[in-house]
Amino acid sequence: MNINIEARKKLAIKACKETAKILLDSFGKKLRIKSKADRDLVTDIDERCEKAIIKLIKRHYPQDGILSEESPRSPSSSGVRWIIDPMDGTHNFVHNIEIFGTSIAIEFKGRVVLGLIYMPITDELYIARKGEGAYRNGKRITVSKRSLKEATLIYDSSLRLNKKQMLKSLSGLVDGVFNVRMFGSTVRSLTYLAEGKADIEIEFNDKAWDFAAGLLLVEEAGGKSTDFRGRRWNTDTRGYIASNAVVHEQLLRIMKRGLKK
Repeated sequence: MNINIEARKKLAIKACKETAKILLDSFGKKLRIKSKADRDLVTDIDERCEKAIIKLIKRHYPQDGILSEESPRSPSSSGVRWIIDPMDGTHNFVHNIEIFGTSIAIEFKGRVVLGLIYMPITDELYIARKGEGAYRNGKRITVSKRSLKEATLIYDSSLRLNKKQMLKSLSGLVDGVFNVRMFGSTVRSLTYLAEGKADIEIEFNDKAWDFAAGLLLVEEAGGKSTDFRGRRWNTDTRGYIASNAVVHEQLLRIMKRGLKK
């Protein structure tokens, strides 16, 4: 790899920590909220944090591209693209629920090579670098080894977007797992999966800024992530299964049956 990934990692950590200051200072206070399509919300804090991260990146790496939720795509001349979500879990933040975090991934020539997630309320920094493992606050983390019948499944909470298909798939899964949870934040769900607190996450409607860092984290923690057909994920994937790897093939069979119906 002919890019300085270590320097970019340090900058990503700085961006996460600076964003956290804004989030913590604003949490529980009055917000300016706009409603987007499909009852999706964005606050002035989302926009403020995103602008701060982009400004920091462009100051140090003006040649790098940026993909984010609220801003136009920025092209890359270096082969590097930053994929950022300054606040994943906006709806939780708006309702004073302490489940939200910042996600920053770095993609090089089409492959995600670095992922960071910071959970400001709990001061948890998760880092995964391709081929080097997954860490929480500097300590290595690994996925669980639980079987399907013992598994906690975290399921996509955006049921309204394609209710029929998602409920059908969930119906095929509930009898096989131990329990089901919805957290309303992909970064929280994937960090729980990576450190073995949960065992499966299934999402239908996530975008790259939601999952890029988290899926790398899961894989570097020993888990597995694919689309619903078992194919390798990329930043264009829409719909994925992330698991502790032990249960992955069983999940694929269940999901394929549900998608055929």
